[in-house]
Amino acid sequence: MSGPFDVVTFGEAMLLLVAAQPGPLETVESFHKRTAGAETNVAIGLARLGLQVAWASRLGQDSMGRYLLDSIRREGVDCSQAALVPGARTGMMFKGQVTDGSDPPIEYHRAGSAASAMGPEDIDQPWLVSARHLHATGVFAGVSAASFALSRQAMTWMRGAGRTVSFDPNLRPTLWASTEAMRAGINALAALADWVLPGIEEGRLLTGCQSPEDIARFYLGQGAQVVVVKLGAEGAYFDDGRNRGRVPASPVARIVDTVGAGDGFAVGVISGLLEGLPLDRAVARGAWIGARAVQVSGDTEGLPMRAELVAAGV
Repeated sequence: MSGPFDVVTFGEAMLLLVAAQPGPLETVESFHKRTAGAETNVAIGLARLGLQVAWASRLGQDSMGRYLLDSIRREGVDCSQAALVPGARTGMMFKGQVTDGSDPPIEYHRAGSAASAMGPEDIDQPWLVSARHLHATGVFAGVSAASFALSRQAMTWMRGAGRTVSFDPNLRPTLWASTEAMRAGINALAALADWVLPGIEEGRLLTGCQSPEDIARFYLGQGAQVVVVKLGAEGAYFDDGRNRGRVPASPVARIVDTVGAGDGFAVGVISGLLEGLPLDRAVARGAWIGARAVQVSGDTEGLPMRAELVAAGV
């Protein structure tokens, strides 16, 4: 794939080791190897729906980096802007298994990774702005000062070129120096996005507002064209300044793993809006994919292929 791309994204991919049995991570004897990373989850989900997707990053020139690069390429994502860096490290994370529907325990080992050293100079502007749309998250922005600068520059370039930008705050408080720094940094990036996708608790922390209606108005006032507030089991609230309302959550038989649900939701909303669906239908698609994501143990196992989307009528 060499473009033109429907969507580009950038960020850190990590090797994910998922516990093969429940219990504290220190007692687990075996793990399953998978890919992880908010941006790559979205890239893979969009590629499975038939969109032309590209991802930029840096990985260590090690077995983990080679595994991740090969896995993401095999999903149909263009990785021509993802490099293996000699002597650098690839980030990794452990994820436990739970049986009660709660968030699984997670341990990150990503400090000093190859991706954390990426800055604005590592993004090719012509390559970036050749795409229709950019998806960014607050995860990579919080990894380092350089990654925050990259995020801000890439979003600025895309807005300047008249492209659309989506932003998922995807808060990771441990990556930031303080709550205040996280709030200021995330909101500064959200002000550069056309479509802002916070969760309800994220929105409350970031804006000081309590209701999804007020959270949406906050970001619309900062320049967003569309705000979708994720409400978990209550579905989602959407507002584009003209049309507003709620979409119910899709049925979930049993919650297996909550990690990756927000990324699946973003896949649905972004794909729907890029395809020209009305906002409520795009949000309904996001709710459907998010519901699939929580019923499987991996970050990407629940992301559907286009044929499954068509069969479900979403």
